[in-house]
Amino acid sequence: QVQLVESGGGLVQAGGSLTLSCTASGSVGSSWTMGLHRQAPGKQRELVAGLVSVGTPKYADSVRGRFTISRPGHAGNTIHLQMSGLRSEDTAVYYCGFTSRWYDYTNPDYWGQGTQVTVSS
Repeated sequence: QVQLVESGGGLVQAGGSLTLSCTASGSVGSSWTMGLHRQAPGKQRELVAGLVSVGTPKYADSVRGRFTISRPGHAGNTIHLQMSGLRSEDTAVYYCGFTSRWYDYTNPDYWGQGTQVTVSS
């Protein structure tokens, strides 16, 4: 079992910045794929950005150049998503996802509890 804890959501004005964090614990292992996904009301959950334990990140087209996903020190089981230039369309509940499969960004086996990000215009 893997547990995921997210933090960092909140209310921000358009153009502002927020950083989300997700920490995995439990049977994490050394090889994994983690990502931040989001779900807006009435829409499907979508991948925002993903990262494998060793590799380059993946971004949705809508956030590339504005968001950065990272793993501090390239070690440990925490990822950060730095979000800048936020827009009203970024408003959603953001969920952390985890799988032990490499590069499987869209089918996590575990989900975090979600954190609300609201961008006011």
